Amino acid sequence: MSEPIKLIVGLGNPGREYEATRHNAGFWWVDELARQHNANFKADNKFHGLVARATLHGHEVHLIKPQTFMNVSGRAVAALALFYKILPDQILVVHDELDLPPGSAKLKLGGGHGGHNGLKDIIAQLGTRDFWRLRVGIGHPGDRAEVVNFVLNAPRKEEQVLIDAALQRAQDVAASIIEGKMEAAMLKLHSN
Repeated sequence: MSEPIKLIVGLGNPGREYEATRHNAGFWWVDELARQHNANFKADNKFHGLVARATLHGHEVHLIKPQTFMNVSGRAVAALALFYKILPDQILVVHDELDLPPGSAKLKLGGGHGGHNGLKDIIAQLGTRDFWRLRVGIGHPGDRAEVVNFVLNAPRKEEQVLIDAALQRAQDVAASIIEGKMEAAMLKLHSN
């Protein structure tokens, strides 16, 4: 058993023009989790984001969608974690992942940032890589020069169907993740 999760961070960029972009996959998942549990996001300048508090599967959990833009996401995560004394292994960061194909979602503890600027900033702000990540596959454009344009555009229709299915499978294991039953969550999530 791992520690129960006390903070769930959905990564994305604020603003209407980014809502449907691949880089906002973390927002999509956290929005759906909040919707299922009637948790309402409110702007909180102290935490540089939209914050909700909910009792999920018997555990009090903070949800945050940083509103700082992706590259400085760590500011919001660190502010909230410090304020509520939440340890890195009690944090789940949900983000888009270029190295996984659409339709794939993987859970892992620690690791590098793989060039993901949101993760890079969270690692810098927390001073550790040892937090949980829920990686939502969006695929790769095939050319590094195309990455920025790729993540800031909406998925093609057939990709969106696959991404939505992966997001749903990840919702199906949310209870296990929040309770700290990571092995069980991984087994179910990674067997698809």
